[in-house]
Amino acid sequence: MTPTLVSGEAAGAAPLRGIVLFAHGSRDPLWHRPMQAVAQRVLQNSTGLAVECAYLELSTPDLPTACQGLLARGVQTITIIPMFLGVGKHAREDLPVLVAALRASHPGTDFELQPAVGEDARLIALLADMAVDRPQGTGQ
Repeated sequence: MTPTLVSGEAAGAAPLRGIVLFAHGSRDPLWHRPMQAVAQRVLQNSTGLAVECAYLELSTPDLPTACQGLLARGVQTITIIPMFLGVGKHAREDLPVLVAALRASHPGTDFELQPAVGEDARLIALLADMAVDRPQGTGQ
């Protein structure tokens, strides 16, 4: 399990907010690199945050474990970001059930479930730009 990543946190002070980047998961350890890179970028661009990556299956930690790690650090507001391009069964059905269980288990914590990243117009525009533009440094 990867430790909670924290940005701009004063010694001994609890982070103001927690973010969980939630993805499907994979047995392939290389699959996790982009998730971890997003977590690192969040930390570089923000202060007072604790960030965890969590997975639905095939990887650890799962969502409850990642949230427990944030709660142990004193976080009382947790934003869950589904890192799904498509809004399939996992995002539509499985994730809301997991979040409802978290809310029931931790009534003093504010759990915010954001829409899947694939529904965000900014990501759609970036992906379209990437499809059209040649990657720099490839010589193609």
